[in-house]
Amino acid sequence: MAGITVIVPAAIVAGLTASGASAGNSSSLTAMDGARTATPAHPDVGVPLTGVARREVATLGASRVRAERAAARQAARRSARRAAELRAQQAAAAAAAPSPSPSSQSPGGSAPQPSGNPQQIASAMLGSYGWSSSEFGCLVSLWNVESGWNVYASNPSSGAYGIPQALPGSKMASAGPDWQSNAATQIRWGLGYIKSLYGSPCGAWAHEQANGWY
Repeated sequence: MAGITVIVPAAIVAGLTASGASAGNSSSLTAMDGARTATPAHPDVGVPLTGVARREVATLGASRVRAERAAARQAARRSARRAAELRAQQAAAAAAAPSPSPSSQSPGGSAPQPSGNPQQIASAMLGSYGWSSSEFGCLVSLWNVESGWNVYASNPSSGAYGIPQALPGSKMASAGPDWQSNAATQIRWGLGYIKSLYGSPCGAWAHEQANGWY
């Protein structure tokens, strides 16, 4: 069979060629756009801070430092307050169960033992606690009310005992083993108690008058 020859006008060939080139160019541009879209640059990368931004950052940093210092000072104040409260609690506990001062301990060695009736013994001891004779009247009034200066005075309702009405009476053992019968031992303990809580017999007597106890 004889072949058939198709004659295509030159204009049409030129148009197809241009169209193919255009399509190729368009595909290339689309690919380039896609590449640009797929890897966008971060807007902040490589952008230097302006003067205003630098000042704002510096201000924020300074504010943070001030806040941290204020928090540290507040924590220190809280710690100091807790320490003061602890010291106050310890002082109150010591006052609740006072120990006689060194001068109120039982005399040892060749130290003279006070003699006389209970009031004479107490009067002779005042100076060793740093008190003048002007405190003696308050002491007499205080222990007149508490025990009548009776070595064996006992309160059946509270259990307080002796001239100073120690509660319990066994506390006076810190001043001597004969605390149940020796006036000097009881007075020594009682004066140490008064000094530790009230400072002086007149201070204790004022508390007794205001509250009915000391």
